Amino acid sequence: MTKELFFQAIWKFALGVIAIGILLFVPAGTVSYWNAWLLMGILFVPMFFAGMIMMRKNPELLKKRLHAKERQIEQALVIKLSGLMFVIGFVIAGLGFRLQWMMLPDWISWAAAVLFLFSYLLYAEVLRENTYLSRTIEVQQGQKVIDTGLYGIVRHPMYSATIVLFLSMPLVLGSMVSFVVFLAHPIIIAKRIRNEEIVLEKGLEGYAEYKKKVKYKIIPFVW
Repeated sequence: MTKELFFQAIWKFALGVIAIGILLFVPAGTVSYWNAWLLMGILFVPMFFAGMIMMRKNPELLKKRLHAKERQIEQALVIKLSGLMFVIGFVIAGLGFRLQWMMLPDWISWAAAVLFLFSYLLYAEVLRENTYLSRTIEVQQGQKVIDTGLYGIVRHPMYSATIVLFLSMPLVLGSMVSFVVFLAHPIIIAKRIRNEEIVLEKGLEGYAEYKKKVKYKIIPFVW
């Protein structure tokens, strides 16, 4: 662990907290939007501790994820579409709280929070199983096919976890309208996976055989 990496991680973490706070509380017109505080708590508290653990045990993985920049034009577009989805979804959730647009019952928000934390644990397990994970689509030096654990069930368990994570967010926020916006995420992920598998099949030895062994991409027995 280096001081430079530590400060870079803390800086990006702080920017994330501030950005999401602005996107939620400014449209809501109040800081008394309890759903937003709940989401930020279950999102950033585990993220902080996970980052500290990663910094201590696998700083190279943390550094790689902090500085990742998508080089492929098609995938860069996918990243931009995801960012746009988040901005629109969070702003609509805040406005929905202010104007009371199709707000969901509190119990749904709490149930979605439990689902969110469960998917966070799945995401952490994926990171533990596959140290080659990157925020960009690439084949790294020395990379090998992982076919055990969650990777023995679906080929892209990270995307399985993030779909549940992202679809539970608007439910935690209590916004049905925002949930509709976030339904774009599985479509965006499908586009990303299609390109990613082409890259992996061409550049990663054994991936073609792995596709035959593990038939499902993100949802067991479905897709």
